[in-house]
Amino acid sequence: MNGCFITFEGGDGTGKSTQIKLLEDYLKAKGKDVITTKEPGGTEVGLEIRKLLVCGDKDKFDAVAEALLYFADRHIHLTKKIWPAMNEGKIVLSDRFADSTFAYQYWGYNKRVSKETLQSLYQISVGDFKPDLTIILDIDPEIGLERSFNKAKNMDVKELRFEGRELEFHHNLRKGFLEIAKEEPNRCVVLDADKSIDELHRDIVNVVNQRLGL
Repeated sequence: MNGCFITFEGGDGTGKSTQIKLLEDYLKAKGKDVITTKEPGGTEVGLEIRKLLVCGDKDKFDAVAEALLYFADRHIHLTKKIWPAMNEGKIVLSDRFADSTFAYQYWGYNKRVSKETLQSLYQISVGDFKPDLTIILDIDPEIGLERSFNKAKNMDVKELRFEGRELEFHHNLRKGFLEIAKEEPNRCVVLDADKSIDELHRDIVNVVNQRLGL
């Protein structure tokens, strides 16, 4: 593949969607061919899976069922959108990828789904493929949740199924993302998301230029 795959990860309310749009604009201004996407819901089928996962009662699925749905969405996302775009030489920016599944279903739920199970599902649905760069936006969960709930006030569809979980879940989730970054420092970069939008954008641009030379 000639393209590049950059993922954005982190807890709720870290500003991923805003920063992805800013990075897209920056890269396009440099003449790069860029597309943006998200998980779950990066494809037409994925949007149906997204509705199941992020809306409704927080207890309607257990962690295993969630993991299976996420990896089903991911396989479709890769084969229908990400890999074709990369084969055309495009830069793909994604709001979440597999790190979120490991963080939410393993760490967030207090290790209810084993790493071995998640790694097996990854191998089946993704294979050996990994992002070229993963930017993890880190913030105090209480600040992030406040941002999420404020944002939801202006949304027709309330995607707050995970935000509705207890605060301990979100602290565990944060620990999970930081642990992932420690395990794969060559791929992952942790940035402080408790900054102004412009400051955080500058940090992201610096990381992208230093790591990938884009």
